[in-house]
Amino acid sequence: MASSCHEVEVPGKPTETGTALLETATGTIQGFGPVNQIHQHLCAFHFYADDMTRQVEAHHFCAHLNEDMRQCLIFDGPDAGARLIGVEYIVTEPLFLTLPDDEKPLWHTHEFEVKGGVLFMPGVPGVVERRDLEKVCKTYGKTIHFWQVDRGDALPLGLPQIMMALTRDGQLRQELAKCVEEKFSVSFEKERENRAYMTGPDHGIHPLANAAGKGLKTDLREVDLPAMTTAHAGRVFT
Repeated sequence: MASSCHEVEVPGKPTETGTALLETATGTIQGFGPVNQIHQHLCAFHFYADDMTRQVEAHHFCAHLNEDMRQCLIFDGPDAGARLIGVEYIVTEPLFLTLPDDEKPLWHTHEFEVKGGVLFMPGVPGVVERRDLEKVCKTYGKTIHFWQVDRGDALPLGLPQIMMALTRDGQLRQELAKCVEEKFSVSFEKERENRAYMTGPDHGIHPLANAAGKGLKTDLREVDLPAMTTAHAGRVFT
């Protein structure tokens, strides 16, 4: 089974035995509290906020900070050699509604992804999966990708990218959908039928979410640095 529908060859030498032994030692000695809180694996699709034709298979490994917020590391595949390509923050509707209006367009909804069957938990029995997805269906997410594997980048190049999620039929590229369905032996259409009873945000989808229906592009611009004060005189950037 291919680890990702976006195969990328990462440059570099194979991990040496000495490095592996050192990692084994540090892995035994050190604690990994934040990573150990990861409790669930969600697979879905993201597209670039300025180009819906560029779509990515996204594997979310998520932990709850509390009942209203999750934080997820996003990889391009489910296996040990997968590339870390981004992060996503997921909040409930009440938290989303507290955000400033100029922040809301950076967040996307999950209602269509869930009800459309294209967001799923690999390997989890449907009855267990649906119990949590009933909650996810009502949430909003903010996603940033750092590695553009869809264009074949061997390393994380360029600016971080704001990503969005599917909101209606006809958006998902069929070859990408087929790749994921075959890889995980799932049927998006069957899951759509199983989830028809689910509902989205209680107040409906906020009009400013999902980039307010527009495209968003990340740009880098040069600015003047503030004058250095005595308090910061020791900070030198070269």
